[in-house]
Amino acid sequence: MSRRPAGLTLLLHALLAGGAVLMLAPYVWMVSSSFKPSAEIYSATIQLIPRHPIVDNYRTAVHREPVVRAILNSLVVASAETLAVVVTSVFTAYPFARLRFRGRDAVFLMVLGTMMIPAQVTMIPTFILMRWLGWIDTYQGLIVPRIMTPLGIFLMRQFLLTLPRELEEAARIDGCGRLRTLVQVLVPHLGPAMATLAIFTFTASWNEFFWPLIVVQSSEMRTIQLLIAALKQAEAVEWGVVMAVVTLSVFPTVVIYLALQRYFVKGIVMSGLRG
Repeated sequence: MSRRPAGLTLLLHALLAGGAVLMLAPYVWMVSSSFKPSAEIYSATIQLIPRHPIVDNYRTAVHREPVVRAILNSLVVASAETLAVVVTSVFTAYPFARLRFRGRDAVFLMVLGTMMIPAQVTMIPTFILMRWLGWIDTYQGLIVPRIMTPLGIFLMRQFLLTLPRELEEAARIDGCGRLRTLVQVLVPHLGPAMATLAIFTFTASWNEFFWPLIVVQSSEMRTIQLLIAALKQAEAVEWGVVMAVVTLSVFPTVVIYLALQRYFVKGIVMSGLRG
């Protein structure tokens, strides 16, 4: 096996370190600003570490703004949506990966083709449907239209293709039907793919802005992204409070990623083994 030249390795490490710094710099600045008084935030001198760190921005964010309610709303919506997407993706991907029927590949290509349609195209008819159902300004209206995604179906199908057919044959010999084979034999092997899909879905739902902006009408149903947007549109923007709210909003996604990260890379690699 040929060894990589030391100079090339050093260059790659330097590029990776530079990329990491560029990626982390906005987050470091965000956290730093959340502990600064207004005078330091608006100062012309760039100061990464606050000279006089304060927690007033967090105290104001929690006591004056409905941050807790907004985070709870986002947690409910993102958690329910993630669970629903994982379940529907498993059951929808199974026929595409393990069953043989006429038109299977054509239907699967049509499902993948929906990934190319901008979400904004379907927002108006979806909003009309939600209003007809009386789900405007409700959790159902926020969650139900997003419980199935073509990306989830694709990831699960690719992972199911990697599982040996001997698992199903052994289950069939033991008398298991299709549903029992899927739930009790195949699903226990889908941990990495389900964790990967859960991270993608939770992050996308947590950061979603346009659909909640259309459906939510009361301040009680605001998600955290809508609250941040409202704070930025105030007549006198308090950037210290805004940065404190944004910092608090990052924690749930970080916790979800840290909890599932050991499955994340494996899920990505396994889902791309077979086409």
